[in-house]
Amino acid sequence: MAMIFLCITVTTGSLMLWMVSFIKTPVGITPYQPVAFTVSAGQHLSTIAQNLKDQDLISNLIAFKLYARIKKATTQIKAGEYEMNTGMNPEAILSLLISGKHKLYRFTVPEGLNMEEIALLAQEAGLCSRQQFLALCNELEWINQFEIPGTLEGYLFPDTYFFSKETDCKTLIKKMLSTFNKTFNEKWKTRAKEIGLSVHEIVILASIIEKETGNQKERSIISSVFHNRLKLHMRIESDPTVIYGVSDYYGRIRYKHLRRVTPYNTYQIDGLPIGPIANPGAQSLKAALYPAQTDYLYFVSKNDTTHQFSTNLEDHNKAVKKYQLNQ
Repeated sequence: MAMIFLCITVTTGSLMLWMVSFIKTPVGITPYQPVAFTVSAGQHLSTIAQNLKDQDLISNLIAFKLYARIKKATTQIKAGEYEMNTGMNPEAILSLLISGKHKLYRFTVPEGLNMEEIALLAQEAGLCSRQQFLALCNELEWINQFEIPGTLEGYLFPDTYFFSKETDCKTLIKKMLSTFNKTFNEKWKTRAKEIGLSVHEIVILASIIEKETGNQKERSIISSVFHNRLKLHMRIESDPTVIYGVSDYYGRIRYKHLRRVTPYNTYQIDGLPIGPIANPGAQSLKAALYPAQTDYLYFVSKNDTTHQFSTNLEDHNKAVKKYQLNQ
């Protein structure tokens, strides 16, 4: 009691300096040991302080609470998950809790995934349930605000993102759409008009290019084949468009798949599919906008991530026999 009375008689600045030193990290705890600390919405300061002590971040409850009150921080602490370590002093801990700088988690979306696959990634990352993610991607009333025709397939831009655990599904999706809009800039929109295609048609074409090859050097050549076929009113005949949305595909395209009429099967429909079949990255979008100048109309996989390109059906059939039938 004498110590407390003595401290009250000194200046507020001296009192705070005393408390900061008094509630330092406990002796014996390894410095800089990482700690994930969570503050729940509406949590009382007493509970927060107790949790800090339980996780070896502070050693004295009363001193920490008094320090927080003097700093007028009792109502400023923000809910969320924080990345701390046992080497932090109480002043730094309180400052972090007031700042609201939550612990961030890496969320990486590779190029060429479809909505279903991204939804599973979001669920595995603990950011959003698969069902909620897909519901939003198909909720036309909500999608209309982004001026995107159809679903959000094709516009969930592949990138590495950082989100807190408190991120909701709408925030997650909006960030991906925002990144798409920043990438597909005015220059690209002007280019799309120059070649007679809408932004949506470019996204569709880019999604097919993305699924056809992972080889960076080939993207613009693959694009040229599709542009050439479209100009000649030939069907695109792309295998990935056959697979999209087919429930009975198990790793191998069969004759029944090729014959099945769907809004995506470019063996059965003219022109582009009704919508994108995946979410393309920047390189595939660029390839769709700037195809190589070639006369190629066909290509076949050489089974080494590259393709054999041909200008006529006869040469293409020879390439198929060589690389696919081993003849």
